[in-house]
Amino acid sequence: MKDSLFKMNSMCRLIMLLLVLSLVDEASGKQVFKEHGLHFLRIPTRWDEAIPLGNGISGTLIWQKDGNLRLALDRADLWDLRPVKEFSGSDYSYKFVCDAVEKGNIQPVYDIIDARTGKDIAPTKIPAGAIEIPVAKLGEVESVDLDVHTAVCTITWKNGAVGRFFNSAVDKRGYFHFSNLPDTLSVNLRSPGFELAEGEKESRNSLSRLGYKNGKIVRGTGEISYRQKAYGNVSYEIALRWNTPDAQTLEGSYCLTTTGTWYSEPVSAGKIMRTGVKEFSTAYKEHVAWWEAYWNRCEISLPDSVLERQWYLEMYKFGSSSRKDAPPICLQAVWTADNGQTPPWRGDFHNDLNTQLSYWPGYASNHLEESEVFTDWLWRIKDNSEAFTRRFFGVEGMNVPCIATLEGRNIGGWNQYSHSPTAGGWLAHHFYLQWKYSADNVFLKERAYPWVKEVARYFENVSVKGKNGKRKLPLSSSPEINDNRIDAWFKETTNYDLACILFTYKAAAEMAESLGLSDEAKHWNGQRSEWPDLARDATGLTIAPGYPLRYTHRHLSNMLAIHPLGLLDVSQGKEAEHLIKRSIHHFEEMGTGGWVGYTYAWLANLQARVFDGDAAARSLHIFAKAFCSPNSFHLNGDQLRKGYSGFTYRPFTLEGNFACASAIQEMLLQSHTGTIRVFPAIPESWRNASFRNMRAMGAFIVSADYKDGKVNRIVVRSEKGGKLRIFNPFTNKVEEKEMGIGQVIEMFQFNE
Repeated sequence: MKDSLFKMNSMCRLIMLLLVLSLVDEASGKQVFKEHGLHFLRIPTRWDEAIPLGNGISGTLIWQKDGNLRLALDRADLWDLRPVKEFSGSDYSYKFVCDAVEKGNIQPVYDIIDARTGKDIAPTKIPAGAIEIPVAKLGEVESVDLDVHTAVCTITWKNGAVGRFFNSAVDKRGYFHFSNLPDTLSVNLRSPGFELAEGEKESRNSLSRLGYKNGKIVRGTGEISYRQKAYGNVSYEIALRWNTPDAQTLEGSYCLTTTGTWYSEPVSAGKIMRTGVKEFSTAYKEHVAWWEAYWNRCEISLPDSVLERQWYLEMYKFGSSSRKDAPPICLQAVWTADNGQTPPWRGDFHNDLNTQLSYWPGYASNHLEESEVFTDWLWRIKDNSEAFTRRFFGVEGMNVPCIATLEGRNIGGWNQYSHSPTAGGWLAHHFYLQWKYSADNVFLKERAYPWVKEVARYFENVSVKGKNGKRKLPLSSSPEINDNRIDAWFKETTNYDLACILFTYKAAAEMAESLGLSDEAKHWNGQRSEWPDLARDATGLTIAPGYPLRYTHRHLSNMLAIHPLGLLDVSQGKEAEHLIKRSIHHFEEMGTGGWVGYTYAWLANLQARVFDGDAAARSLHIFAKAFCSPNSFHLNGDQLRKGYSGFTYRPFTLEGNFACASAIQEMLLQSHTGTIRVFPAIPESWRNASFRNMRAMGAFIVSADYKDGKVNRIVVRSEKGGKLRIFNPFTNKVEEKEMGIGQVIEMFQFNE
């Protein structure tokens, strides 16, 4: 019966394949997935609604301004990295903050840590400039499309002219190609306004406040170059070249390079453009091949077209903004604001939520190379983080500045969060995830454990013993609870800080044990036992002992132990399940007035962890329709003004997008408990769904089909070998099997 069922399923798959192939684009020979991308009837006229292109190190926003098609250029390491002079004084210390809070006057702390961000515009990420092509004479636009499966933007005009654009995935250039032109198009380069124009007033975020002199633009026949000096040793160069093979065609390419950063090339943009010149068609084929391989790593199919499309859009942005040998995803990644100002929140690395959420979807989606970009950076800033820990906290070990520059140096801001005492603990989770999903023991030995161990050592050194004999932080906080007031500091350790600490010790012990370091594992377990349990009351997990969540709030900080850290899980029994559900319910009871877009996306992850697929889908639909720009960028506030939030503003950040993708994956596959579960949290109304090549902890590659309201088939391949532990939906039992490297097992639903 099994053989006949397998043959029948094979025939069904063949029929489905033929149906899919019937949708092949005859011109390119590639499958058409227009429903996954962006489709507009006009060129966007706002920068935060632009078509986004990127290759990890550089990005382009395509939009229209003053009758010109504008290709706004950005580069991930383009930073003003000037030092913060206030952070070199003798009062700059954790002890100074503790003493100020104890005295009930934190104005001196404001003066050192907070006020400077209002006075000084840097450190900050900075924009690069834009290519402009006057297209008004081409007439009315017929369509603007972004194919996320090829990462190519195509603009078609009603007169038959076509423009195609991409940031190459295999080299450091961007490309553009116009065909069927009725007349010649000119090409220009616009530099940022680093000096005020005559009659222009300087605003708080004006680029002129950086103090730069405008760079030099050099124009030649079919080429333009621009060089700009930034602060210190940092500078950048744009090189742009184009030609007209015939009267109806314009094609060109451009490159943006930096000097003076960790990620700078050894040669300039101009030299790159003069060597290895490629025709548009050649570059296009190489680029599309890279993206084909990227999407082959993981695919999903959902009956909910909104969520399926959203997942593909988010994973497109993930592949566009996180690549090896480039910086990790910051607030806006490679799409810095193209509005003549510095970006929202300086475009920095916010390690109290934004960087972490941005990397949630990389693991289960089987994109470990892109995910490792984050731990690569965290390793790179290790020395600076250790120096910061000694300087500010006065102890050995390692914490990480919560609001950081490209080099991991602290910027400042609300002091409770910019100088959070536990940022390193949440970041340690990403070393843990990279290890668990890859089962890479070399990474464990050389990167993960040495990094996590230093954070654990810091917690041991910075903590003090309370009156009850348990360890505590001298001063604690919970992200953005009570804003920047003195009551944002807590004398007892908050659940947010405690979750970061408990997880770090748990991870350090598990890593040490796996490496055969039993004495070190014993030490970390002993340290963990010296801390109190998470605080709770009738409302569930509280903010701090005796302090429940009292108002609507955007950050789910008190529930960090549930998701993502997994210290509490419904698999631990009814008591844990009741506590988790009570905590989620209380958070929702406080209302949505203080929420932003990422709140809904993070909440959906929590809802998936308690197997509530209907609630998770509902939260994600609200996120997609109310908190995203037409180009899918997360804009923080409720853009529909339908009461989903009290915020209706539109600063663009990316963490909500990636948390959304993560929640969809949590609905399809979970393995955080060590047991693999397929389709654990899908809505009751879903009758058919599938995914291919998702990744579970233990380096297991999983594919599964859900048909007619039940699991139909599961295929598991072991990448590294080891014990597979999986919930079998056909027997309703957890089963274990020792698997060899590369071994594959299949599980089917049998019907009479």
